[in-house]
Amino acid sequence: MHPFISFLKINRMIFTAENILLIGSILIFSSILISKTGYRFGIPTLLLFLLVGMLFGSDGLGLEFDSAKDAQFIGMIALSIILFTGGMDTKIKDIKPVMAQGMLLSTVGVLLTTFLTGAFIYWLSGYRDMNIAMPGMTCILLAATMSSTDSASVFNLLRSQKMNLKENLKPMLELESGSNDPMAYMLTIALIQVIASGTEFSVLNIVKDILVQFTVGGVMGYAFGRFAVWLINKINLSNSSLYPILLLSFVFITFTSTDMLHGNGYLAVYILGVVVGNARLVFRKEINTFMNGLTWFFQIVMFLSLGLLVNPREMLDVSVSALLIGLFMIIVARPLSVGLCLVPFRNMSLKAKCFVSWVGLRGAVPIIFATYPVVAEIPGSKIIFNIVFFITLISLIFQGMTIASVARWLNLDLPQEKEGNEFGVEIPEEIDSQLTDVTLTAEMLQDGNRLMDMHISKGTLVMLVKRGKEFIIPNGRMELKVGDKLLYISENKKEDNANHTPDTN
Repeated sequence: MHPFISFLKINRMIFTAENILLIGSILIFSSILISKTGYRFGIPTLLLFLLVGMLFGSDGLGLEFDSAKDAQFIGMIALSIILFTGGMDTKIKDIKPVMAQGMLLSTVGVLLTTFLTGAFIYWLSGYRDMNIAMPGMTCILLAATMSSTDSASVFNLLRSQKMNLKENLKPMLELESGSNDPMAYMLTIALIQVIASGTEFSVLNIVKDILVQFTVGGVMGYAFGRFAVWLINKINLSNSSLYPILLLSFVFITFTSTDMLHGNGYLAVYILGVVVGNARLVFRKEINTFMNGLTWFFQIVMFLSLGLLVNPREMLDVSVSALLIGLFMIIVARPLSVGLCLVPFRNMSLKAKCFVSWVGLRGAVPIIFATYPVVAEIPGSKIIFNIVFFITLISLIFQGMTIASVARWLNLDLPQEKEGNEFGVEIPEEIDSQLTDVTLTAEMLQDGNRLMDMHISKGTLVMLVKRGKEFIIPNGRMELKVGDKLLYISENKKEDNANHTPDTN
């Protein structure tokens, strides 16, 4: 046995200030290596991070991490960054046609899923063999914690697998997953307050709280987004590396200030991301690179922390009931709530609705929400946490591993749209132009093989030629060959791209 593994198992190691960097680095290093192997078999990367945490945890190699409060704090930071980055990648022109569907799914859909699942859990708890005897309000609380689709899992799966879908399904699913976490969070907090205080359940009070949180969250997210765009474009910092850090500070300021005003911070940072992502922004490339790297880092840390937090042996006691609840959510609650929400949209095919029903992924978000009852010391909170964790594993395994296959089976997949160019060159947004690359064919060179013989439209300039691995700065007399790749810049990017391509006739 490896000495480090023996040391862990013998000493039941816990995180301290002295060892956290070493152990944390080993965990992250192991996760990335394992994810490389798992990706080949279609296993969701985030599921592997979760499993690595379980492997190194108290029931595995012996790492002790039992602080639900610390896991909750890590999750809060991670979700803020994940939702912001997801918002930045959300294009308004893409979500406009599906705005109504996405918002209905993220609000009414969450409510329907909560009460349908809560009723099933209450019915199931009546059987002694299930080991989940709970009062009705606690059953609804359990359902609320896992009523939203997981933004981290949906964003990660749709983008890492480079999925492109018909009927605007991709932007609709991303809009739903980015905007339904706040609804589930508000339901969870409201139900915890009702149970902890012993007051009567008031639909009116909960609706009032939801409206306040949505309104304050929306206004704060938009206001901070507009201010962030203005400041970043005007501040003129001496070092471009400071711009993404400045924007990161806006994410946390937006989240905390919104929370202080009793708004929903998760909604606010998502809207902040949408506003920033759809505006002209200096140093966008540097900002995107920084935020994407940070998002991946916190996704790994979040899933590892949650994997370390759970004790797999405790899940065995609730495995049967958790499996039944998970299957009910996948087969009944999610399809029924999706079907009811999408009834008004008759132009949406049945296949598309079935696919949306299947992409009801659970992930880190439900597990983080399940830590709130634990921290609040709600009776039965440990059972809630173990059930939610078990259902998350079921969802990531059965739904996460089959999303691409189901899309192909339903004939909803499309070829991935090409992004960027093969030269890796980008131009600032302030320059009203576009870069495009084209590969030369024999037909294109039939009137001559020099650049000056090409019929290039006015307002277009060939910047680079790529021949094999060689990059050549061209001039008009340069002889071109079949297979050469040309990178050209065209003015006025709003015009149709075809007006600027070299004439192929």
